[in-house]
Amino acid sequence: MSDLIVVSFPEEHLAFELRAELAKMQKAYLIDMEDVVVVTKDDSGKVKLHQAVNLSAVGAVGGGFWGMLIGLVFLNPLLGAAVGAGAGALSGKFSDIGINDDFMKGLAQNFQPGCSAVFILVRKVTADKVLEGLAEFKGKGKVLQTSLEKDQEESLKAFLEGAS
Repeated sequence: MSDLIVVSFPEEHLAFELRAELAKMQKAYLIDMEDVVVVTKDDSGKVKLHQAVNLSAVGAVGGGFWGMLIGLVFLNPLLGAAVGAGAGALSGKFSDIGINDDFMKGLAQNFQPGCSAVFILVRKVTADKVLEGLAEFKGKGKVLQTSLEKDQEESLKAFLEGAS
């Protein structure tokens, strides 16, 4: 079972920095994230999702491979690759894995312009080591929502919000 954690920041760059730091920790096996998305709201009020994985590109590569393979059977691998890449990119664009996009956009509608948030779907975490590694974010963020147990949520809020 994965846990959802949503942390907002008054400045856009902090959310991207947090995501980068969490990615480093994932490579060190301190955290296992199913999905991590940065959501920003620009000065005109437009909400933008910055996914960690570009599903359209992944779909295009996979579709191109399978299209070329099928094209070999029908003696036209280039046409098969082109059609497969197009179909794969289209299916990737409409895929939604991990955190629901509508949920993130809905929550971000309440943000002030120029603000950002990180939506993290965590499978496993070594909490003490992760918090130690995120010391530079102490007192800079606000926990908007979690599915953590109450004591874990309170500890996270105290750490990120600088509360006692």
